[in-house]
Amino acid sequence: MTVDEKFGQLQQLPWTWDTGPGGGETKAVEDAARKGMLGSVFSIFGAKTTNALQKIAVEESRLGIPLVFGLDVIHGMWTNFPIPLAQAASFDPEVTAADAEVSAKEARSNGVHWTFAPMMDVTHEPRWGRIAEGSGEDPYLTSAFAAAKVRGYQGEDPKGLKAKDRIAACAKHFVAYGGAEGGRDYNTVDVSESRLRNLYLPPFKAALDAGVATVMASFNTISGVPAHANPHTLTDVLKKEWGFDGLVVSDFTGVKELIAHGFAEDGADAARLSLNAGVDMEMTSTHFVENGKKLLRAGKIEQQRLDDAVYRVLQLKFQLGLFDHPYVEETDEITEPSADARKAARAAAARSMVLLKNEKSVLPLSAKASSIAVVGPFADSADLLGTWVIPASEKKFPAVKVLDAVKKAAPKAKVTYAKGVDAAGKDTGGIGEAVAAAKAADVTVVVVGEPPAISGEAAARSDISLPGAQEKLIEAVAATGKPFVVVLVNGRPLTVGDWLAQAPAVLEAWHPGIEAGHAIADVLFGTVNPGGKLPVSFPRTVGQIPIHYNHESTGRPYDPDNKYTSKYLDLPDGPQFPFGFGLSYTDFTLGEPKLSRSSVAADALRKGDTLEVSVEVRNTGERAGDEVVQLYVHDRAASLTQPVRRLRGFRRVTLEPGKHTTVRFRLGAEDLGFWTNDSHGHFTVEAGAFDLYVGTSSAATAKTGLTVS
Repeated sequence: MTVDEKFGQLQQLPWTWDTGPGGGETKAVEDAARKGMLGSVFSIFGAKTTNALQKIAVEESRLGIPLVFGLDVIHGMWTNFPIPLAQAASFDPEVTAADAEVSAKEARSNGVHWTFAPMMDVTHEPRWGRIAEGSGEDPYLTSAFAAAKVRGYQGEDPKGLKAKDRIAACAKHFVAYGGAEGGRDYNTVDVSESRLRNLYLPPFKAALDAGVATVMASFNTISGVPAHANPHTLTDVLKKEWGFDGLVVSDFTGVKELIAHGFAEDGADAARLSLNAGVDMEMTSTHFVENGKKLLRAGKIEQQRLDDAVYRVLQLKFQLGLFDHPYVEETDEITEPSADARKAARAAAARSMVLLKNEKSVLPLSAKASSIAVVGPFADSADLLGTWVIPASEKKFPAVKVLDAVKKAAPKAKVTYAKGVDAAGKDTGGIGEAVAAAKAADVTVVVVGEPPAISGEAAARSDISLPGAQEKLIEAVAATGKPFVVVLVNGRPLTVGDWLAQAPAVLEAWHPGIEAGHAIADVLFGTVNPGGKLPVSFPRTVGQIPIHYNHESTGRPYDPDNKYTSKYLDLPDGPQFPFGFGLSYTDFTLGEPKLSRSSVAADALRKGDTLEVSVEVRNTGERAGDEVVQLYVHDRAASLTQPVRRLRGFRRVTLEPGKHTTVRFRLGAEDLGFWTNDSHGHFTVEAGAFDLYVGTSSAATAKTGLTVS
């Protein structure tokens, strides 16, 4: 390979659909492929389209090296599953694995080899729009879902990327993107080494252990150094300490943005800094290709670093089997959701919903109800797919509407509809019609929330209450005195406001995907008993943020009777709804947690010793249902202040009425130790006393003690 061809392999360009094949930017992509100066193309799909471009690279370039095609398949290709945050609410990693398996099969048949997912950015910022794309505020939960999704995309077999139904996954964004100040996208992150390693890095390590093929750098700075030019994270930790031999890709113009960060003087400087730090492929901007050769001649980039980056690109193409099978079979192309895929999406959505409130057993609704009103801006809306949806799938395969699904679930009921208010408008003129419908019905379903356009990337909100006049609609329905339930469809935690006290039942449905309406009806009518839990705390107001369960204590922890402790004068302590919270249509009781032994040696833990925590859970209600048993650890005193609780185990179990089971967790060094705050960090397990809490949310009170000697 010539030096030019090597740098060409490090270039990824976007496919521009609006110009059409052979025109504008698309022609530039084709020309680069023909010259052998292109390694990858993204935002491209379709068997004929990808095959045509691949043919140029394979049959017209000097070396015939195939292209790798990428696409943001975040929670579905044609079959959109619930958003990732919703999937995390299932507390069942198999939910996200099912999404990835369906997505991989649909995408690969369309010529897509590589997805820029899963996102595993832990965040304490509900204002940040991209919280919808991740798994919430906890590194342990996020790690479990990251690993499961990687396995779903790539398969269990390390050589499985050659399969016709698998694609390469991408662990993003490396690293600490979720710590963006103020929740503003792309913003600064100032983080200690210990917090970096204890909070932000664990999901990435889990993804690597699951075999993830690629990693994407993040837009943010990390304590003053942009992630795209950060040798500590990209090389010292990722490639050397963890031994990652896969491909590191930049984010969209991430290399170019080093100039705007004030870290690079120009494009050549940005290329030098980014490539030397550990980025292997440049997305969209072209500084590697334009400046690489002269940087190499000047000794500012080593030949070994260039060859290493090229090796990683070519290795991915070999792993995907592209040298042997560069084209996709056009007769095998999947162009619509299958019945099985829809069934999986419906089950995933229902399994991800969280029952926040249910006074006087308003839910489940009776399918025999004589009249039901369905009101609200999202009652008769198909805009329920959520953020990061491929435009073609959104147009062709919109979400099932709640109104249609309620009519189908209760065929004998008189179902009336009134929009009431727009999703974001201030006009309240339609509320009267909604109130009349509620008064005339046995029960009302109020469907409110966020339009998907205001969550996701570049969608930070300073006010995370219900937009527009939606709260006024709820209050007006409440004033009728008739039973009603509020269904929330949203991409982030919301501040639910004063209306919460007036609503007898509230169901958090998130943005549920293609089968939204059916899945919501399944839960409303009790076909599915909700068992999801919140993967992120819901604040009372934005003024509380950050508010998260795994915070550190202060020297003056909250005391309601002492003014001079850590609290707000005008708010109760804690979030509106805590991490791990969720109700059911049945009741569960947990026994006292039991330890296999009450003490263990730190040295033994370091050598792989473990102990068991067990607890009995019993369904004491009258319905079959799911409960998520959760284990939290607290190190009472350590050389580095520890979170008041850390999730270290969860298990979702299904029990018939009157039945019980014993849930068991294993604890080892990873669960009882932590990373220190040294410049490069080291992991330690210290002697001392630990509290182990077992319950059904992060507010669990049942505990037992453990001594590490």
